[in-house]
Amino acid sequence: MSQLTAARALFNYPRYWAECYGTAPFLPTCREEMQALGWDSCDVIIVTGDAYVDHPSFGMAVIGRLLEAQGFRVGIIAQPDWSSVEPFKALGRPNLYFGVASGNMDSMINRYTSDKKVRREDAYSPDNQAGLRPDRAVIVYAQRCQEAYKQVPIIIGSIEASLRRIAHFDYWSEKVRRSVLLDSKADILVYGNAERALVEITHRLAKGELPETIRDVRGTAFVRSELPENTKILDESRLSDDVSVQSVRITQPLDNNNQGETCIVIPSFEQVVEDPVMYAKASRILHRETNPGNARTLVQGHGDKLVWLNPPPIPLSTQEIDAVFDLPYQRVPHPMYGNKKIPAYEMIRFSVNIMRGCFGGCTFCSITEHEGRLIQSRSEESILNEIERIRDRTPGFTGIISDLGGPTANMWRLACKDSETESKCRRLSCVYPGICKNLNTDQTPLINLYRKARKLPGIKKVLIASGVRYDLAVETPAYVEELVKEHVGGYLKIAPEHTEAGPLSKMMKPGIGSYDQFKEMFDKFSREAGKEQYLIPYFIAGHPGTSSEDMLNLALWLKEKGFKADQVQSFYPSPMSTATAMYYSARNPLQRVSREKGEVEVVKGAVNRRLHKAFLRYHDPLNWPLLRRTLRHMGRTDLIGNSRAHLVPRTQYSTLHKPKRSFRTQHSGLPDLTKKGSGRHRRKPG
Repeated sequence: MSQLTAARALFNYPRYWAECYGTAPFLPTCREEMQALGWDSCDVIIVTGDAYVDHPSFGMAVIGRLLEAQGFRVGIIAQPDWSSVEPFKALGRPNLYFGVASGNMDSMINRYTSDKKVRREDAYSPDNQAGLRPDRAVIVYAQRCQEAYKQVPIIIGSIEASLRRIAHFDYWSEKVRRSVLLDSKADILVYGNAERALVEITHRLAKGELPETIRDVRGTAFVRSELPENTKILDESRLSDDVSVQSVRITQPLDNNNQGETCIVIPSFEQVVEDPVMYAKASRILHRETNPGNARTLVQGHGDKLVWLNPPPIPLSTQEIDAVFDLPYQRVPHPMYGNKKIPAYEMIRFSVNIMRGCFGGCTFCSITEHEGRLIQSRSEESILNEIERIRDRTPGFTGIISDLGGPTANMWRLACKDSETESKCRRLSCVYPGICKNLNTDQTPLINLYRKARKLPGIKKVLIASGVRYDLAVETPAYVEELVKEHVGGYLKIAPEHTEAGPLSKMMKPGIGSYDQFKEMFDKFSREAGKEQYLIPYFIAGHPGTSSEDMLNLALWLKEKGFKADQVQSFYPSPMSTATAMYYSARNPLQRVSREKGEVEVVKGAVNRRLHKAFLRYHDPLNWPLLRRTLRHMGRTDLIGNSRAHLVPRTQYSTLHKPKRSFRTQHSGLPDLTKKGSGRHRRKPG
């Protein structure tokens, strides 16, 4: 039996005795709500950094409702005041464990910009209020839970824990930090989509097993003092020729031939702190061991402790993910928030998540590190049923579905043509450097889904707001036609990220030719539909492997195309991503790492990062002095002048009393589509 089909079915466990209490309207957040349900205690208490929204797009609701369906009593402590232990006692002592999460976002990325400035807003908090969660929320919450009730097991999860499961570069302190397991002192870390792991762990704890005995669950990490007996140790010298396995405590010879579990020893915490090249090697090994079909256990030494990472979780089947989305969510925020708005909810309340995962492998993105590369698709029936629930139950619905998507808009039902090949593959991307010949790219099923969705009674329009993977889209021209003619609300966002081969190769993104091909099709079908529509391309400044010349060429391309982006994206080194390994080590983990070759140009320091952003916003007078100095230094004074052919003017015009523009005009440099008569949906005459 394949590893990918060997997992126990998610809803195939005997229900816990507490199922007799039935389904809670909302999972309780205080003692009064528990008493109204007849509960004297909670079996599991989830502590989260997000406001509690009972909706399948919010992690605490998914896990809470899933465990409730297994028969457990689950409480929620949302955004507790961490300055005191008392809020962590609000629901009493949990019978089984505290589940600790930062929320849908990493707490550091949630609070700080890429320039390390404090954000003034938090979309996952009521009324956008910032400051309702601590820095490094998983660590802080776990410590408070331990103070509140000693000896209660702590299980940590969410994207914050996933991205910190091994030693990781911390952009905010500019140093490598230990695995969050050690700093939080948690019993178990669950990474990735944790439904399967948490259901099994919860049932086993309910049967009386101790956390320290649960060591065989996929998608989990924990701390050991030494390697167990009958462990076969693998030194991956192909990838890490100077990794010493003696950096961990070994209880048997390295060349053992026993039949025990195989583990790969990666560079230790001490090694990656001392030597950035070793960090790159550890990153390379980690990312090559992410396919659930062939991944092996990883072990990383931290002093006299070992962080043990079991292989990734088995993805949910279509039937399982359908059942998760069909749980009895209220689909609204908890009533305790009254009339306060939670922006993240407002953004998704009329949208439907149709899939998980991403096989794009973009090196700067954390989706694959968290959700995996194998696409988990919902059934057509499940998606259409959710649209009808939105229509019938969601307050304020006007007939417009704002999105059918997920990590990308158009990877639904796409997978390897052969499951055996898929289970053995170690490629980091199915679409880079080109689309794999084994990948099914037919998006006809998605066309049919779109058509059925927009024909449902009461549905006026179905928009697609998730980013479109355009190199895949062009493989099915009929998909582009359906998308452009029926599902674009005036503009469509896509992410070429750059125009130059150097940075694109470090991002694992397709060349700009794929964008040009998609744009040609987009414009053609827009004309045929008689609609004035625009592509909104997103670009990254300061990504590893990007030179000033690369940014200059991008700026010239933007000027030629008439784009004047007001909001730009600057590279953000999130923990554990491949691009962050490049940023820290100045090496390329996409290739065999060595000290002698493969150095990557890295953009560091406030001045250099500002310069790269300035190239993206070449039209802003505030950037002209810096760009003029840089162009002179680069010997490109031919680009300084007062004609349309120049990048920046020779004269510094006043920026005072500058008229305000609308958001869309600021964002795209396109006509102001919010003005009456702008032609946003105007058909051409005749």
